[in-house]
Amino acid sequence: MRIRDSLGPLFADEDFTEAFGVRGRPGISPGRLALVSILQFAENLTDRQAAHAVRARIDVKYLLGLELTDPGFDHTVLTGFRGQLLAHGLEEKILNLLLERLAEKNLVASGGRQRTDSTHVLAAVRSLNRLEFVGETLRAALEALTAAAPDWLRASMDPAWQERYGAGVDAYRLPADEQERRELARQIATDGYSLLEAVFAPETSARLRQVPALTVLRTVWVQQFTRTIADGEEEVAWRGKDDLPPSRVLIASPYDPDARYAKKRGSAWVGYKIHVSEGCDDPEEAKRPHLTTHVVTTEATVNDAMVVEEVHDGLAGKDLLPAKHLLDAGYTSAELLLTAPVSHGVAVTGPVRSNTTRQAAPGGGFGKRAFTINWSAKQATCPTGASSRYWTEGLDNNGRDAIRIRFATTTCAPCPVRDQCTRSTQYGRQLTVRPQDQDAMLERVRAEQSTDEWKQRYAARAGVEGTIHQAVATAGVRRTRYIGLAKTHLAHVLTATAISLIRLDAWWNDTPLARTRTSRLARLDLAA
Repeated sequence: MRIRDSLGPLFADEDFTEAFGVRGRPGISPGRLALVSILQFAENLTDRQAAHAVRARIDVKYLLGLELTDPGFDHTVLTGFRGQLLAHGLEEKILNLLLERLAEKNLVASGGRQRTDSTHVLAAVRSLNRLEFVGETLRAALEALTAAAPDWLRASMDPAWQERYGAGVDAYRLPADEQERRELARQIATDGYSLLEAVFAPETSARLRQVPALTVLRTVWVQQFTRTIADGEEEVAWRGKDDLPPSRVLIASPYDPDARYAKKRGSAWVGYKIHVSEGCDDPEEAKRPHLTTHVVTTEATVNDAMVVEEVHDGLAGKDLLPAKHLLDAGYTSAELLLTAPVSHGVAVTGPVRSNTTRQAAPGGGFGKRAFTINWSAKQATCPTGASSRYWTEGLDNNGRDAIRIRFATTTCAPCPVRDQCTRSTQYGRQLTVRPQDQDAMLERVRAEQSTDEWKQRYAARAGVEGTIHQAVATAGVRRTRYIGLAKTHLAHVLTATAISLIRLDAWWNDTPLARTRTSRLARLDLAA
């Protein structure tokens, strides 16, 4: 009710003309459906609960401008509304419209300070081991074909498949013996190849090859199995761990092909990442709350540093680029620190990782600073005066410019301080550095980030952790409700919009920002 009184009607039907057209007045207002969708995520409601709130709650009717006797709508309308937004590429529309209204009231603005952080999002699927995964992938393909072409499947399938794949893999106990598990995997693989051969036979309708579950099956079988035919006999086997594709392309679930397996600081998950950006100017000086300005959803395997350019482009499109951007070490890179002030006029503040390498021995080992690099000669000199032999310019694992410097084995083998320099017993010492301008930037930032002035400036970044917690606790962002990257991103946009409205309400009520919680033990004064 306070939102309507302070901001007025947030959305008009004309704002959604691209998705719903202008041919007469729609039965249900798209502007009202947008508000209901935000309310749904603000209170973590299901579609049914949100539709019931429209029918039964006076505050919701007031927000939507409905009569008390308005009967509301069926909950499936919300599914259709989201589908229309996705079909017309309007996932960002609702948040952008809110930001435009807030900019008019000077509640968000360009310049100033913003911060960005990410957290993991679990896919709306069950995690499966490898044997369960391939079995369920084949079963999902058979289920899809049963719905699309039951007569064709009846005539083409092995009758034993009905018993073998009629129930989900979690409906029966898998063998514990390793040899029996290999035999079961071989059987599943053979059945999958037989199905694919039948579907892609010349006499089979091409329509069946377009079934999405068949595309997933074909991709999974390429990723998981090897198939050889020698002397007329077929050999099918698992791919070895070293022969599997990287996680960024490896399908992890037949029901959500966009979800990826990732691991970070000991936490492993199948799903996505959400990157949230928000203003973080001092509320007393700027006279505005900390509101979400942008949200990005990526596959779980995407490196945080690869997202910053997209964030800056998105903020520039909304005319909300900050003057200062606070990021953690996962986002910062030498390239970003150099290019962001030039390309977008944004000063990035964030720590860079130590240049200590795993090759150097702990304690008294020689780190990168112990080496002298002659950039013009493309050569490095070690602490004992030996010169490197190899200088290779290329890209690192994230596609960023890198230079690999290596000393010859014959140079390092007789060195009396070899144990302080490298743990390798076969090769000489290797250094990986950035191009000269980037390397100089990294060294400067490493020196700055140990100062009190830098730490005080960077301290404001910590507040975004509270925003991530609010998104998890209030809107349930830890696990996505929907299947696929596009639907998950729409849910994250609605979540970000809902959190901004919750914070606006707290701002209008003069609710102070929560203090960082510390335990009683941490607060105990030991000197007393």
